[in-house]
Amino acid sequence: MTKYVFVTGGVVSSLGKGITAASLGRLLRARGLRVVNQKLDPYINVDPGTMNPFQHGEVFVTDDGGETDLDLGHYERFTGRNLLRDSNVTTGSVYQTVIQKERRGDYLGDTVQVIPHITNEIKSRIRRLGERTEVDVVVTEIGGTVGDIEILPFLEAIRQLRNDVGHENAVFIHVTLTPYLGPSGEMKTKPTQHSVAELRSRGIQPDAIVVRSDRPVDEAERRKISLFCDVPASAVINAPDAANIYSVPLTLHAGGLDEVVCTKLRLVTPEPDLTGWQEMVERMSRPAEPVTIALVGKYIDLPDAYLSVVEALKHGALAAGVQLDLRWIASDDMEGMLADTHLDGVDGVVVPGGFGVRGIEGKIAAVRYAREHRIPFLGLCLGLQCAVIEFARSQLGLADANSSEFDPLTSHPVIDLMETQQAVEDMGGTMRLGLYAARLAEGSHSRRVYGEELIYERHRHRYEVNNRYRKDLEDAGMLMAGLSPDDIDYVNPHGAGTRIGDPLEVAAIRRVFGDPSPLVSSTSVLFALNAIIGGTGTAVGPFLGSLLITSLETYLRAQFAGVRSGFTGLYLIIYGCLLIVFVRFLPRGLAGALASVGRKRVAGPAPRRADAA
Repeated sequence: MTKYVFVTGGVVSSLGKGITAASLGRLLRARGLRVVNQKLDPYINVDPGTMNPFQHGEVFVTDDGGETDLDLGHYERFTGRNLLRDSNVTTGSVYQTVIQKERRGDYLGDTVQVIPHITNEIKSRIRRLGERTEVDVVVTEIGGTVGDIEILPFLEAIRQLRNDVGHENAVFIHVTLTPYLGPSGEMKTKPTQHSVAELRSRGIQPDAIVVRSDRPVDEAERRKISLFCDVPASAVINAPDAANIYSVPLTLHAGGLDEVVCTKLRLVTPEPDLTGWQEMVERMSRPAEPVTIALVGKYIDLPDAYLSVVEALKHGALAAGVQLDLRWIASDDMEGMLADTHLDGVDGVVVPGGFGVRGIEGKIAAVRYAREHRIPFLGLCLGLQCAVIEFARSQLGLADANSSEFDPLTSHPVIDLMETQQAVEDMGGTMRLGLYAARLAEGSHSRRVYGEELIYERHRHRYEVNNRYRKDLEDAGMLMAGLSPDDIDYVNPHGAGTRIGDPLEVAAIRRVFGDPSPLVSSTSVLFALNAIIGGTGTAVGPFLGSLLITSLETYLRAQFAGVRSGFTGLYLIIYGCLLIVFVRFLPRGLAGALASVGRKRVAGPAPRRADAA
């Protein structure tokens, strides 16, 4: 029979419930058990796919196309098991299902209520995951903090589930905080006591408490927590702040968490073999030669927006025996006269995914710098699309080459909406999502590293390289190293939030951890743009007056086409003032610009200009 472990959190958010759940999954797997992790999120969004990266961090895409919480990335990296969309449940998806059942008449006229209908749906999601994966243990993290109103249905559901399956088949672990007060020089257990009291008021008595702190908690404090929270002292496990999250499984094992869980669940297992994990953690702490990698992104104010990318870089550095020196660069900062100074001295450039026009020119500038200075470059998702745009501008002489996502009226949409996306209206869950095949070109770097012709990686995107430009790009020196078997160009197909699919990283992680699936997580991205370093020429931009009028024309048409902005009036005033300046001082530029108004979008690439040949 499948056993269940539930991880809740109290006092404050961001305590590390996800790392705790992932670490426990690692420990139980090391004991020879089959384990799968799950995250219950209390927000009303159906999934995080449409959420702002600044609020939620990255979106983690599963093999079957689920857009899920970033904690699933931790689960995969720690356990080495590829997860499916069933591993993430949200309040929105639960209510959506229940309402659909009510509309179909499945409830036969019952008054649909939180209890039992919502809680039954939550329980069915938890049990279904165990049944479908045929595992020994399901480790379920409940998002949010005990005391939050939105978490109540989940707490009630897991309380009921323990009674349904029997107390010997379910364990509750509560992650809480014991803060240190500097002025008094004391650790305070009262927040933990109140958090457990709140949890108990919901009918849940924790079997173990993981105490988070910024320093070790002494034995007296542990016994105090045990006394006031009615938990054995052996089940009060301290998890102080760690410099390396991959050391947390070792800390929890030393505290006896996996032993407590196995005892409560009556699981007879050997001691976990953590030799390889211990060696990995030790290697991470050893001094090594630094390698500076610039990460040029739109959302660097919240590093979690690029969590899987950063973790993959760390894994790659570990496998290569070097120390990662990550330089965070806002793509907006790459658009000024001093932009190039941000990339001085870097050993490599990574431009990750994102959505929207803000910061795009900065990303393109970073690509150009890497190409012209022959710096190793990795374009992920939108970053790869920016590489194609830059190459088209500089090597094909298509000065206004762009993505139709950013400029719907561009004459040269080298990145365009996929045909299958043309009629899509809903934004959530409608992109190209999940695991897709790619055929690697013979002789390419990607093919050499993967060692296989046909590979499978995860995707998340609506836009792709426009195949009408493919021959011109290849003739100019760009190698399309990975194509999907259905002939959709594979150098571009990826979106925000994302798995690093650089073959070097994947191969390295497989060697280190020995698992069939790489620990680098998130949506796919194959770095197949091997020949981006091809040329060194740059295209001269159009005359500023022409650019201004064309931009105004594009903006107005977008407005009339239904693209809304809260700053419409302000934009028009600014454009109007600039227009007056140009009419007064730059008549020739204005005349040239007006001649370009009404330019039609062409079906394919224009003949290559002589100066770009």
